[in-house]
Amino acid sequence: MRGTMKMIATATALVLSVGMAAASDPGTTKASTSAAQNSTKTAEKDADQAVSTETTPKVAPLGKPTRKKPQIGTASWYGQKFQGKPTASGEPYDMFQFTAAHRALPLGSWLKVTNMRTGKWLIVRVNDRGPFVGDRILDLSESAAKMLDIKARGVARVKLEVVDEPAIVASANSFSLD
Repeated sequence: MRGTMKMIATATALVLSVGMAAASDPGTTKASTSAAQNSTKTAEKDADQAVSTETTPKVAPLGKPTRKKPQIGTASWYGQKFQGKPTASGEPYDMFQFTAAHRALPLGSWLKVTNMRTGKWLIVRVNDRGPFVGDRILDLSESAAKMLDIKARGVARVKLEVVDEPAIVASANSFSLD
């Protein structure tokens, strides 16, 4: 029963987040759809070339994103193995929340994470440190990775932009379904 309620709460949070994302950034809807269709037909190499021809400024992989200068690099995700374990912020890791681990950003920062292959984006909160594998720039929670279509591939090229705290944050804890 509790698992079903948590799944319903998570699904509701995901729907609200997607709706807020689509409504808050109308400039990405049409361009994202065509970019997603084109990139699914081409190889990963072609997607990287398309990214390099955009007007988005190049950023070193280990640089720190700001409001003016996004960070572009590889993101991965972490899930069940870390469920309930403490994060760097002190709160327990919850794979059902839209959170992320970043090496340098202040804990509590909010990021717009865009999957460069699909154009999908999501707002996440930094609550942990990492990733500590290779030159990856971000570790996403399992739910965030699912929303961005990163979970199945394991890693993806993403763009990070620091944003202000959203006025409304959808989360499984927002609903009293217990």
